[in-house]
Amino acid sequence: MSIFLSLLLVIGIIFALAWVMRRFNVAHAGSGQMKVVASMVAGTKEKIMVIEVGDEQHLVGITPNHISHLSKLETHLKSKQSPPGSGGGADQFKQKLVQAMAGKMNPAVKQENKHD
Repeated sequence: MSIFLSLLLVIGIIFALAWVMRRFNVAHAGSGQMKVVASMVAGTKEKIMVIEVGDEQHLVGITPNHISHLSKLETHLKSKQSPPGSGGGADQFKQKLVQAMAGKMNPAVKQENKHD
């Protein structure tokens, strides 16, 4: 009986650790070729992220069922090197996103930004 209870305890610990990893989005670091530069919540289950692959940065939209490539960034955002809570990277990302979306929806805005 004690062997059976020990086995149940070990299995319970494995499931608890799996739940914690999924809950806190623990992922493998990988080879370092791709990293998230900035992220912003766009809805309850939607995110917008800037990912860096090699020396290029791409804006992607993420939903539970789909990942969409939105744009390749011409000017690169800086990586999240600022201390947590400073909000510097998030503000820069938000500003770039607003500019990119304004240019997509209204090409005249994009032309005005080039003249500035």
